[in-house]
Amino acid sequence: MSPVYVARATEIAARALGGEMMIMSARDSTLFTLNEVATTIWQAADGRTPLSEIVESKVCTEFEIAPEQAFEDAESFVRELAGHGVLLVSDQPISEETR
Repeated sequence: MSPVYVARATEIAARALGGEMMIMSARDSTLFTLNEVATTIWQAADGRTPLSEIVESKVCTEFEIAPEQAFEDAESFVRELAGHGVLLVSDQPISEETR
């Protein structure tokens, strides 16, 4: 399985409220409210760190969840937000220029 890299898209509006993020897609005006786990993934989505590493080093250490389940849930979350243009997903690192 090849690594999955994620980066925050540039055409979004995002604001932290408490431990959650509110994000609006510029593509379709969909509003998302991210829970603490999703917010952790969102904040770590730098385009250079593989999703598996984000899950292992951030999600599993901050929240009590098994790595396999955490990665499966993270991948589903990332794919959903990518479908709305909120996150970018690639099998290679994502540079600032390609966002």
